[in-house]
Amino acid sequence: MKRLIGSGVSVLTSPSSPRPRFTTGQIVLLGLVSTIGPISTDMYLPAFPQLERDLGQGPGSAQLTLAAWFIGLAIGQFCLGPLSDRFGRQKPLVAGLLLYVVATVALATTTSYWGFCGLRLVAALGGAITSVVPRAIVRDIATGHEAVRLMSQLTLVFGVGPILAPTLGSALLAFGSWRMIFWAGAIAAGILALFCMTAMPETLPEERRYALPPVEILRRYIRLAREPVFMSSALLSSFSTFVMFAYLSNAPLLFEHLLGFSPRGFAIFFGINASGFILATQINGRLSHRFAFTSVMQGGLIACLLSGLTLLAVSASHVVGAADPWPLCALIVSTTFTLGFIGPNANVLALTHHGHQAGAASALMGTLAFAIGGSSGIVMALLPPTRLSSTAIGMLVGICGMWLCNLWRRAAARAMQDPPPHTIPPHTIQRHDDIAH
Repeated sequence: MKRLIGSGVSVLTSPSSPRPRFTTGQIVLLGLVSTIGPISTDMYLPAFPQLERDLGQGPGSAQLTLAAWFIGLAIGQFCLGPLSDRFGRQKPLVAGLLLYVVATVALATTTSYWGFCGLRLVAALGGAITSVVPRAIVRDIATGHEAVRLMSQLTLVFGVGPILAPTLGSALLAFGSWRMIFWAGAIAAGILALFCMTAMPETLPEERRYALPPVEILRRYIRLAREPVFMSSALLSSFSTFVMFAYLSNAPLLFEHLLGFSPRGFAIFFGINASGFILATQINGRLSHRFAFTSVMQGGLIACLLSGLTLLAVSASHVVGAADPWPLCALIVSTTFTLGFIGPNANVLALTHHGHQAGAASALMGTLAFAIGGSSGIVMALLPPTRLSSTAIGMLVGICGMWLCNLWRRAAARAMQDPPPHTIPPHTIQRHDDIAH
């Protein structure tokens, strides 16, 4: 059968086409693929001083290489997402991984600072597809509660990446120079590309693919940006990334300099925090079978706000310090723990009504996540670096952003439930009870 999508774009659909079922191993593979972006962002942060010295540009120059990476991710996700709606999921994913491998090998061998910046952007263009395709695949094979379960399993692997990446980078630096970090990244991405070619099934059949001219791709993004439920849910997920990035960007200063943690103690705390976040995502997946996932997300938002406010009160009251850091540590763990009930559900909610354009929708979500999450570094740079409360303030900015987006989402969902009678023909009005909770 044929149906219309957007402004006159026809898509062949087959209601009888079976959806492939993914094994646990394939979900783990998807999760590992999706970690390419956050790990490549964070793993070389400990090498900044060495990188600046070796490439001869002086203090602060490494920040520009990180900016080149973020620009490449934003451009890559925005432009390459629709390609996965045209050519399927597997081939663009493998091509992106191979481009990332080639650029990262060049990064490991270059001696030019400006060449490094350019190669960092090229690597990001390839790595961008690894953020887009996994979410689109989840939307291809599941919706509703099953999608929440799969997204939670995906987050189980994905969530560890940005938390443990700095520690992994420090470990590699102990055995060699910053170049070893990029050699390790190229080898890992090459192995993942091989597994994707041999073990990853194609989830978008030929009859569901379509080609769009560039103007129509831009119009599609504009239509997505104008849809309140999609944008509010995508921004909610992006602000949950902001909360995590605010913590990560200030963590070395907070724990090693202000609280007096040793590098080993810092790494142990990172592991504990990662374990808590992983546990939350798995509890979230199980709760989705008993409760509406929007209700679970709402509970996570309440708990996150309470934990964030308590964290701010404790860190600003000077009752904790290097002699007694554990109440502050426990509150940080509890705050990041609650994010496991927010991000996965918001992602599923944003994609729920966009199965026909999951690649484009996922690309826009990824662009928003990196743009908003990356802006946490600007916020943290404006806060006093010597105050314990700076981390709590940065995280609370993201929490407030999540709450504002959720209020917008709920208002938009109520409007979808009861649209004015003259705006939609009676036979097309549908109830959206699940997203209105």
